[in-house]
Amino acid sequence: MGVKIKIQKNLQFLTNNKETLEVNGSTVGQCLDQLIRMFPEIEKKLVDKNRTILNYIEIFVNGRRAYPNELDTPVKNGDEIFIFLMIAGG
Repeated sequence: MGVKIKIQKNLQFLTNNKETLEVNGSTVGQCLDQLIRMFPEIEKKLVDKNRTILNYIEIFVNGRRAYPNELDTPVKNGDEIFIFLMIAGG
């Protein structure tokens, strides 16, 4: 058993329409690295060129917001990471 990453519906086109993926890692950053290796196009939707989470992306681990140190947040087998893309309009 690994860490589950749940992908919000409006990002699933980047993961072959998969809502949940299982990865391995001991931090959110390691898990996202594995996700990006699996689906390279998702990288530009999640992080900037300095590998910082984009300001309109929220990361939750087991239902708790991981901000401000999302990438360093520890995870273990059985945990769930949820990637949430905030949408605004005017």
